Amino acid sequence: MGNSLQDQLLKAGLVNEQKLKQARSTKHKKTKQHAGPRSTALDNEARLAAERARREKLERDRELNLRRQEEAALRAAENEIRQLVHTHRVVRDRGDLAFNFTDGTTLKRIYVNKEQHAKLVGGSLAVVRQDAFYEVVPAEIAVRVAARDASLVLVHNKAAEEKDADDPYADYQVPDDLIW
Repeated sequence: MGNSLQDQLLKAGLVNEQKLKQARSTKHKKTKQHAGPRSTALDNEARLAAERARREKLERDRELNLRRQEEAALRAAENEIRQLVHTHRVVRDRGDLAFNFTDGTTLKRIYVNKEQHAKLVGGSLAVVRQDAFYEVVPAEIAVRVAARDASLVLVHNKAAEEKDADDPYADYQVPDDLIW
């Protein structure tokens, strides 16, 4: 019962061994011919899809690497500014004179001594923001910090220029000890 039709025909004597082998080879060749182009088309589609996926992955990887490099450069610049301010800050111990300045729309106050206050007003010292604190640094350092990130320099007075001859208020000088 488990015999195939070819085997049954062979046992019945209707077909000989030669014709049976020939039929098998013909059938095998036909299935191979029909499966060939179809399988290559499927292989080509799969190959193209794999190539497309590989290119997309490479592009995503490039974008991710570029983003990571930009973030690393930004962190390095922030650390450089932080180190620059930390190494050149002016110590404000025992400051008894309040120096007022604005940070955005907020009025802030730090305490400095009289000499530091005069230098802040004169422009040889500046106030910079470092994280949540305010530091007093020399004017040269404030210029270097401003070159990297201008929003961190809060107070940097310019040195007084020569007086204008046509200035109608030249006779009315603002006193140095005026504190607002």
